[in-house]
Amino acid sequence: MIETVIIALRPHYLSKFPSRLSTCRLAAKKISEFSMEKVEYPEDKRDFMREAESAGKEACESNPTKMKRLSDDIMPHLLNLYGSHATSLDFEIYHVDASFEDPLMCAHGVKQIKSAFYSLSKVFSESRIVDYSVTEKVISAGKQEILIDNKQQYKFLGRNIDMISLIRLYVEDGKVVRHEDWWDKKPLRNRETVKLPFVGQILELTRRGSMLATHALMGFGKDPSG
Repeated sequence: MIETVIIALRPHYLSKFPSRLSTCRLAAKKISEFSMEKVEYPEDKRDFMREAESAGKEACESNPTKMKRLSDDIMPHLLNLYGSHATSLDFEIYHVDASFEDPLMCAHGVKQIKSAFYSLSKVFSESRIVDYSVTEKVISAGKQEILIDNKQQYKFLGRNIDMISLIRLYVEDGKVVRHEDWWDKKPLRNRETVKLPFVGQILELTRRGSMLATHALMGFGKDPSG
């Protein structure tokens, strides 16, 4: 007999438990009831508390996984770099010993990275990233990889040049330690990615030589005045 009663009451009993989605709303309601009934507040205070309750419900019902990403802080500076209007502040995303490499140059340290990007306006009348999508990957604690699938556009002697690229940023403790730009989304050619290691070594030396020459021409990473 007792078992029959328990079985009959079970659906009604379980229905008293709040669902996971209504937990925040229930908590806000209980807090509101306590605040409004147990303590007598002036009317203006009660209005304020009702607004706070409503805001709390909206926060609970919003997407809890939507959080600010590391790339949200980095991308505005990166767009300035590729857009040929970078300032010294834009290079603060890099670690002092960071490296940058694309098929033409290989820079070591922030000063050389500055020379690489400051030189864009000397070669192209316009340059910018016109479209991009970002993916972030956690490598380990404090270490992340940011992949930026993008389209770059340059203007050289009045002619537009469009290029597809994959930018790879390796970040440690919030600072970029390595920046690679893979044109046409192809890995950089070096001693590890080509069939003949000595050919890869020559390519690496060529990029370093190009960077050092550019570094000298750009005043060794000197920030432009004004």
